Amino acid sequence: FQNTVLFWVPCIYLWVCFPIYFLYLHQHDRGYIQMSHLNKAKTALGLLLWIICWADLFYSFWERSQNIFQPPIFFISPTVLGITMLLATFLIQYERMKGVQSSGVMLIFWFTALLCATIIFRSKILHALNLVIDVFRYVTFYSYFILVLIQLILSCFPERPPLFSETVNDLNPCPESSASFLSKITFWWITGLMIQGYRRPLEAKDLWSLNKDDMSEEIVPGLTTYWAKECANTKNNSNGEVAEEVEALIIKPSQRTAEPSLFKVLYKTFGPYFLMSFLFKASHDLMMFSGPEILKLLINFVNDKDAPDWQGYLYTGLLFACACLQTLILHQYFHICFVTGMRLKTAVVGAVYRKALVITNSARKTSTVGEIVNLMSVDAQRFMDLATYINMIWSAPLQVILALYLLWQNLGPSVLAGVAVMILLVPVNAVIAMKTKTYQVAHMKSKDNRIKLMNEILNGIKVLKLYAWELAFKEKVLGIRQEELKVLKKSAYLAAVSTFTWVCAPFLVALSTFAVYVLVDKNNVLDAQKAFVSLALFNILRFPLNILPMVISSIVQASVSLKRLRLFLSHEELETNSVIRGSIKDMLCVTSQAELCVIYLSMNFTIPEGALIAIVGQVGCGKSSLLSALLGEMDKKEGYVAVKGTVAYVPQQAWIQNATLKDNIIFGREIKESQYKRVVEACALLPDIEILPTGDRTEIGEKGVNLSGGQKQRVSLARAVYCDTDVYLFDDPLSAVDAHVGKHIFDKVIGPKGILKNKTRVLVTHGVSYLPLMDTIIVMTDGKISEMGSYQELLKQDGAFAEFLRTYANADQEVESTGANKKELLLKNKCPKLSLLQYSSSAFNTQLDCLPASVILFSKHSQPYSAFSLLFQPPTTFLHFTCLLLIYWCGNWALASLASNYWLSLWTDDPVINGTQQHTNVRLGVYGALGISQGIAVFGYSMAVSIGGIFASRLLHVDLLHNVLRSPMSFFERTPSGNLVNRFSKEIDTIDSMIPQIIKMFMGSTFNVIGACIIILLATPIVAIVIPPLGLAYFFVQRFYVATSRQLKRLESVSRSPVYSHFNETLLGVSVIRAFEEQKRFIHQSDLKVDENQKAYYPSIVANRWLAVRLECVGNCIVFFAALFAVIARKSLSPGLVGLSVSYSLQITTYLNWLVRMSSELETNIVAVERVKEYSEMEKEAPWSIEQTAPPNNWPPEGKVEFRGYGLRYREDLDLVLKNINVSINGGEKVGIVGRTGAGKSSLTLGLFRINESAAGEIIIDGVNIAKIGLHDLRFKITIIPQDPVLFSGSLRMNLDPFDKYSDEEVWTSLELAHLKNFVSSLPDKLNHECSEGGENLSVGQRQLVCLARALLRKTKILVLDEATAAVDLETDDLIQSTIRTQFEDCTVLTIAHRLNTIMDYERILVLDKGKIVECDSPANLLQKKGIFYSMAKDSGLA
Repeated sequence: FQNTVLFWVPCIYLWVCFPIYFLYLHQHDRGYIQMSHLNKAKTALGLLLWIICWADLFYSFWERSQNIFQPPIFFISPTVLGITMLLATFLIQYERMKGVQSSGVMLIFWFTALLCATIIFRSKILHALNLVIDVFRYVTFYSYFILVLIQLILSCFPERPPLFSETVNDLNPCPESSASFLSKITFWWITGLMIQGYRRPLEAKDLWSLNKDDMSEEIVPGLTTYWAKECANTKNNSNGEVAEEVEALIIKPSQRTAEPSLFKVLYKTFGPYFLMSFLFKASHDLMMFSGPEILKLLINFVNDKDAPDWQGYLYTGLLFACACLQTLILHQYFHICFVTGMRLKTAVVGAVYRKALVITNSARKTSTVGEIVNLMSVDAQRFMDLATYINMIWSAPLQVILALYLLWQNLGPSVLAGVAVMILLVPVNAVIAMKTKTYQVAHMKSKDNRIKLMNEILNGIKVLKLYAWELAFKEKVLGIRQEELKVLKKSAYLAAVSTFTWVCAPFLVALSTFAVYVLVDKNNVLDAQKAFVSLALFNILRFPLNILPMVISSIVQASVSLKRLRLFLSHEELETNSVIRGSIKDMLCVTSQAELCVIYLSMNFTIPEGALIAIVGQVGCGKSSLLSALLGEMDKKEGYVAVKGTVAYVPQQAWIQNATLKDNIIFGREIKESQYKRVVEACALLPDIEILPTGDRTEIGEKGVNLSGGQKQRVSLARAVYCDTDVYLFDDPLSAVDAHVGKHIFDKVIGPKGILKNKTRVLVTHGVSYLPLMDTIIVMTDGKISEMGSYQELLKQDGAFAEFLRTYANADQEVESTGANKKELLLKNKCPKLSLLQYSSSAFNTQLDCLPASVILFSKHSQPYSAFSLLFQPPTTFLHFTCLLLIYWCGNWALASLASNYWLSLWTDDPVINGTQQHTNVRLGVYGALGISQGIAVFGYSMAVSIGGIFASRLLHVDLLHNVLRSPMSFFERTPSGNLVNRFSKEIDTIDSMIPQIIKMFMGSTFNVIGACIIILLATPIVAIVIPPLGLAYFFVQRFYVATSRQLKRLESVSRSPVYSHFNETLLGVSVIRAFEEQKRFIHQSDLKVDENQKAYYPSIVANRWLAVRLECVGNCIVFFAALFAVIARKSLSPGLVGLSVSYSLQITTYLNWLVRMSSELETNIVAVERVKEYSEMEKEAPWSIEQTAPPNNWPPEGKVEFRGYGLRYREDLDLVLKNINVSINGGEKVGIVGRTGAGKSSLTLGLFRINESAAGEIIIDGVNIAKIGLHDLRFKITIIPQDPVLFSGSLRMNLDPFDKYSDEEVWTSLELAHLKNFVSSLPDKLNHECSEGGENLSVGQRQLVCLARALLRKTKILVLDEATAAVDLETDDLIQSTIRTQFEDCTVLTIAHRLNTIMDYERILVLDKGKIVECDSPANLLQKKGIFYSMAKDSGLA
């Protein structure tokens, strides 16, 4: 036996592996490794081993010649072994040439060889003691043994990295690639990072680079090419199968058109790597059953008092070895699953991003920004979760079948009773799963709605504050939230029921099986072996049965996500050829009929090269749509559009990236300093750059927070000019800048003498004064071109245009000042609002600003428990009651389960009399009762957790919402909206659905572990010596892990925000990116950000595996000691107790694993509670209403406003923006406020509305000091028409009157006065017309009119106009002005104006400069004084 089997096992293993392994190496060449001492040693030893084997062979031949005949095996074994050693030596070299740094195949080979040799070694020594020896063979064997041992040790060390590999030039490579095989299977290679994280908080620079296979540039292109192929295939197939379709129609009437299958694509991309996990999973499943089998042998051994001791020790050793092997295999499997999940996420994010850059505008309408971001965050997460579960689909049934087979052998046909119970429970679970799915969908829907609404509230928060509308919107959000909680409650009840069924299932199965077994036949004795081996098998059964519902629900969720993703990826893409780029008679010519909402453009025109074209027309006549058509952004119905050369585009609302000012202008082109300087100067940006804290390197916040409207527009213009293209499309860029700046830009850039004089320029404008300089003017009405020609020609024609000019030219010579987007932010020019910049800078500059402070503190001193107390903070008696209930039920459950099993062990030890046991019925009855009580306890405890959790999450959400709405404006300016939305989506979702589940599991596992320890101690009290040190080891490993894991989680969430904010930014500026053809660069940026995020995620999954391997080893030790002490003390133990204690110890590993997983999950997720709570400690603005000082209802009676020594600053550490303002405005007076950019015009209004509180002095309105009353009392009584017209998604009526205070008549009247009545009555839904997100489906001018209608509806005594007529054409402007004059005759009107002609007939004009009032008088007097006002009027051509 020794010379055959034991020598051949390693040989057979190597020869079987060789062909497969050889092919694998042949295909995966990783580069060439130079010879090293290690390699030389291995090779030399291999050759030595070969020599030793052949020496044995020749010795046998020599014996032959001496006529000592040995059996033939002495020839065969050395020959085989020798050849195998040669093969091993060859493989060592071949691996080196193919760049394998450490080989598992060889390590296992040496290990098996050593194991087999050890057994022979033992017997050889025993022989030697009996003095029968064959000296030569002994010498060769011992040398063989020693050499194999050395080979094994050498195989544990890795080789150096191959030449020319990526790792060489990587600054911080991942140690995994160069780790040895042993280090890989035990995840030892991450220990360095763990130690680092334990000593000090990790930073982003400590993380390793990703492995090449995990990078976006490797993964995403693979997926996208497969997807494109799949789409092409389905298109071809659906055309080809006409004949079959006819048949199919007869058989199956509802024949769907084939849709490309995303699953197939994902499988093709990730399948090959993922298939490895199948092997691991299968071998692990088979090994799981070794436990119960060895248990059976152990119990027999304890029963049989004569068995030799070594048997017991052998069984114990086997139990331990199997358990350890199982651990290693299982975690390799998990590792593969998680890495696949991570790659899936990378691929999905990349694919969604690439798709978002090419989908058409009509497709954009169907999926809002919120939904697309959800695709990236939530749905990608679903796929990651699925990757870990999907193998259970085949593995669970396999486990069930194996377990049933072994049970049958143990208990015979009575197993069928148990099977019947299981089968009955399947439909119950299925029904629950289906129900859960419907609730899931409902929940997702209301969540989407809530996030969408929150997004808008946060984007339009300024308007909400100015109109004092917070309460109305708070109610809307809470309404949606209420729906959401209803669904959550229902699913919580369901979850409790399903928990009940799955806790009772294994117990019911065991009960029915034992009952049938005992009752069928009096002679069936339930002894320890039968009972406990069956119990161990039932425990194995329990896992697949529990997990199947989870797997199914996970698959269901993933299929929902798959469908959403497929729909998004199958959206129509922009036709790349809808605009012909090329020369058609060298012209830019358009004949097209494009359709958008209600606009039909039908036109024919041709623009010669190098011409300057103006497009004029009323609000909403399709000017911007015409430019979109030229860019190919519209759906083309017929005709063609051709553009020669490259295009630059300046949109109406500037799009600014979160990058430095210079990057915004250069926009990815190469830097040419001279050209850059010229552009900046021409676009009048020099003075602005001087003001900014770090010049053109200043970081600009998201959406350009720290630039004024005019600055944004000029940056946008500069970007276009710098790009130096052939055709320029300007969508009214001059409306947002003051008159003199507008003139400067027109002269220097756009006009006949500007930088662009040789380019083709198309300018949409409302400014009459520029028109005489144009080559051609196109006049549009209702989507058609009504007239076209030069200025002179159009005047001669005497048509609509001439009429238009006559009306305006006189009233309005100076309209170069087309208007107005200089937000209050223009003060940011003068006042050094530096710190704003640091805040909004990207996450990388100052991690601490993006991360809430408390999370950082939290990561430094690990105090998870502070967060626990937070969760249970709302100190309502209800919650405390819930906690007590929880602990009570949980304790009950653990007790019941312990008691039932202990009772079982007593039962099995009942003496057997005449082949039967007494009292079986009593035993059975009590066992059953204990089991049922266990189920009831579980039900109670799962209800307590779920209901408590929902209650807590409701309170937390209400609290969060209230606190965010109460925060002052400055808070929103410096907190990226992404962070806030994240709180409302991710964190609240965690609190809703994750935390209760985790608490449930956590408490369950805790009680389980305690229970198992108690049982083991009962059986073998001596274990008490071992449990404390193991417990300590366990605790130490756990703390060690949690320290690092939390840092990694933190880094991962910090690096996640940039991915989403970059994505949001891209979606907002997608037309600009397309126009400039910068898609590639943006895709690359997005990939880098995703990789940055995965860099933190990858170590965290490995850390999980690291922990699990360590902990399971601790668990395996417990098994080992429980079995060992049982063997030692077998004389005094009953088999029942041995069975009980070992079967419990077999489970303890799983429980421990869960316990740590859950405690670390709880710690990482409980941070959500903390992040939500932290907003309640932020600064708040003044109270909304104060009972004691509330002004009377008719206040203000006349509307007299007084500023007394008023001063204002933006933040404590900054200079005053307004200094010592003293002015009194009488009731009903009309006052204009003018001044250069940054003079403090908007700050005055902010002070009036108390958006910023005064720093000195006071404002008195009709005898009431406004600082003393509540904010809402004040803001309801003053009305503003803001600079940026903001609408919210919802009905038009809701946008005018969110509190439903006014009747329909009043609303219609206000619309009529705002000149919107015709437009609104032409809409199908009239007042209930749905405005899209941000009011996108109305033109900017129409939105401005809606804001006017709001003001008319509120009709307060004081009206503030903040450059309200910037975005409207002159006619509409006139209408607005006349409306204001007639409707607000007896009201005080304060107007901030760029178009001076609008305020020339006001009673008084305040001229501000550098935050002081410099002139204040009637317009006529001011013109005579020849001061600042005169020079401004002169610029505008009014004086």
